[in-house]
Amino acid sequence: MNSPTELAPEVRSILEAAGERSNDDRDRLSVDARSLPDALARAEADGRVPIVAEVKPTSPTADGTRADDPVELAEAMVAGGAAAISVLTEPDHFGGSAEALERVRAAVDVPVLRKDFVLEERGMDVVEADLLLLIARFVENLEDLVAAARDRGFQPLVEVHDRAELEEALEAGAEIIGVNNRDLAKLEVDLGTFESVSPHVPDDVTLIAESGVSSPEDVRRMREAGADALLVGSAIMDHDGAGDVAENTRRLADATQETPNE
Repeated sequence: MNSPTELAPEVRSILEAAGERSNDDRDRLSVDARSLPDALARAEADGRVPIVAEVKPTSPTADGTRADDPVELAEAMVAGGAAAISVLTEPDHFGGSAEALERVRAAVDVPVLRKDFVLEERGMDVVEADLLLLIARFVENLEDLVAAARDRGFQPLVEVHDRAELEEALEAGAEIIGVNNRDLAKLEVDLGTFESVSPHVPDDVTLIAESGVSSPEDVRRMREAGADALLVGSAIMDHDGAGDVAENTRRLADATQETPNE
């Protein structure tokens, strides 16, 4: 894990809050997960770019807050072609909740990712989801956490930012890996991050490009670099306006059907 002095203040605050929330004692979950690889394959078969659309009311890097009902947002994303849904459950900095994820998962028929800062095993037993995010940079004993997630039925999505974290994820047995284009130490975004890491990911790993995708051109760029799917939040949520979430999703899911000049 990075030293706290290497992290942006916003990130230090998020991790401190996550540590406090992880102290709650809960019953161990057992999840019957919907397959993400199968969902991505269905999107491909339909001619759509596999998009994991994120229900994210706000974030430290967003320009505003979107207070629409999470279920309505998720249903609109699926109507727009999303292959899966990500739901923020971090309450203090992202406006998320376990209740929102529970309601979304009951309303849609695609896999749902729990997006949060899970630092230890007991932080997993909050709400049933199909996938659980584990951020390599912020956890100890990643291999143990990957195993603990699978023991509960989750599909662990291990997030990395560089080659060293990728190697750690592979050694931990990760089968679904996300490369975050946002450096969580500095909160800076560079799509070149994915391009530098993706060539070193084995073909049998499901590879997701995360953060920084805002246009069909970005989608094509990440797909050409080897992304099996793209996790997109702000560009779909449109925090500084009231854009059509279904249309925002469709624009990205249909990106490879457009010509480069569109």
